[in-house]
Parts: sequence; structure tokens; C-alpha cells
Amino acid sequence: MSNSRNTIARTEILNLIREAGEALSHADLQASLGDLCNRVTIYRVLDRLLEEHLIHKIADVDGNITYAACHDCSGRHLHNHIHFRCEECQSVTCLNQVEPEFKLPRQYVVHSMNFTVSGLCPKCSGKR
Repeated sequence: MSNSRNTIARTEILNLIREAGEALSHADLQASLGDLCNRVTIYRVLDRLLEEHLIHKIADVDGNITYAACHDCSGRHLHNHIHFRCEECQSVTCLNQVEPEFKLPRQYVVHSMNFTVSGLCPKCSGKR
């Protein structure tokens, strides 16, 4: 893939992630991008955006991976907020205003965190 097309793919992927109201999976991105780029290019762009601290990766308890935009990540990925996964619609949302607290023994050094809570999102809980 040419460098200019790769730049277009990077810009489009970053825009999709930033504009989404929830975290997006690789499959979500591939469906939205259509023929713009192939699945390998999407993975490469996601890896680059992770390295640049523009997005963060969210792994849920089932091993599903989604990506969300970073806020205030200057050089270090430390996302100490809750990620909420809806059991009905499968959406994953960053709850930036909720910061869980815990204490580890002094010998442990934290480099990254991933907190995923599951249940029903407001849209799905309102249906019941």
C-alpha cells in the first residue's frame, strides 16, 4: 500500500474512533472503511495509533478487543477509568469520570490497567 493511501487510512481510522460514541472493534472499523484498506493495514494502523498514544485498547473478559480514543495520554497509557460492556447490544463505553481505587503491595509496579464492568447500558436498560 502506498504511503499516501496509508496516511488516508490512518486519518480515517482515527476519525472513526474519535467520533464514535463507543469503542470500536477491528470488524467495526473494517465494515465502516469498506474498500479503503485491507484488514492487515487496519491492524498496522491501530498498532501505530496505540504507539502514538492516540487510542487505547480494551480487552473484555471474553477476550474481545475494542479501541477507543485517548484523552490526556501524554507519553503513558494509564487508563484508570472503567470500561462498560453492555451484555445486550455489546457496546463498550469508556466511563472517564469513574476512577476505581485499589491498593497493591509496595513491591508491585503498575504499568497499565484495564477495568471492564458488564451489565446493561442506558439504552438497553430503558427497553426493559
